[in-house]
Amino acid sequence: MPNLTIGLDIAKNIFQVYGTNHRGVATIKRKLRRNSVLKFFATLEPALIGIEACHSAHYWAWELIKLGHTVRLLPTQYVKPFVVGGKNDANDAAAICIAVTRPDIHAVPVKSAEQQSLQSLHRMREGAIQERTEPLNQIRSAACFQKKALYFRPGCLR
Repeated sequence: MPNLTIGLDIAKNIFQVYGTNHRGVATIKRKLRRNSVLKFFATLEPALIGIEACHSAHYWAWELIKLGHTVRLLPTQYVKPFVVGGKNDANDAAAICIAVTRPDIHAVPVKSAEQQSLQSLHRMREGAIQERTEPLNQIRSAACFQKKALYFRPGCLR
């Protein structure tokens, strides 16, 4: 396990970094602008970095892995119990730093660009199916309200 453990709270413009050494003593508490994040992490020794799994987390994981760091993406619901005090970016980064070291919290696998593209195609297909099914269910519901049972095939409303 690396000597340095870091919780990285990513946002639109300002990223919050919270790091501890192998004893759990806070050694890094910083705010970074988006354009200086990679420069900052390039200067650090290889570390264990925790990031909450969200939209751009995979991109940041790829970039940090290229720099030699170990990255774990954590589901938000597993990080939330570790937040101490009010909800702000600094407290979130500290909670991520604590949660990333817990062996019982399972990380989200870092997806490749191809995997993310495939996932977005599946989500678009699911959305198209749902859009096609909704009007059928509305008609069935209205018919049931009139005490008439109707069955429609998905292609009948074209």
